[in-house]
Amino acid sequence: MSRRIVIWRHGRTEWNATGRFQGQIDVALDDVGREQARQAGRRLAGLQPGLLVSSDLQRARQTTAILAGITGQQVVLDVRLRETYAAAWQGLTGGEISARYPDEYKAWRAGDPLLRVGGGESRQEVADRVAATVRDVAARLADDGLAVLTTHGGAARLGIAALIGMPLERFTNIGGLSNASWSMLRDTDQGWVLVEHNAGTLPTPVVIEEG
Repeated sequence: MSRRIVIWRHGRTEWNATGRFQGQIDVALDDVGREQARQAGRRLAGLQPGLLVSSDLQRARQTTAILAGITGQQVVLDVRLRETYAAAWQGLTGGEISARYPDEYKAWRAGDPLLRVGGGESRQEVADRVAATVRDVAARLADDGLAVLTTHGGAARLGIAALIGMPLERFTNIGGLSNASWSMLRDTDQGWVLVEHNAGTLPTPVVIEEG
């Protein structure tokens, strides 16, 4: 076996439910999100992860804490797993963003990887930091080891795209992650392979991508 990385999206928040762009605003899980994390955590514990690493934002920390409570492990926090910093867009709905920033919103929807979202980070920057975190964590695993990294919807997809060599202009070809669902990547001689995607809570729909 080769090293495996599970990229786990946090459970639902009230802002997810209402379609607001969270970015790096520190929103907590709602009751649904906590239950999602409990259900997913029981399943992920069966994979016997060797490391638990989480974004330091509380929705990710709260999600990871549930898995840590089952496995008895410590959680390592890593700010590189945060969601995109979206500056002026944070807290707004898609409709509000498109109305206030129509040109930027159009470029963002078209997939421009260098656009600074809301004046904050670009998708390229987010992809680079998440991919670097995955590589760093993988280097700490045994050859057959597995780690769970808890992150956010947009950050997860961008990191996956970067790791498997997909042009970021096409990262939306990787479907969105539902809250508390996960993807699994395997480190192979040919590079990173996406072996499982949006597992765990299907068919729960994706409410908002960057969150």
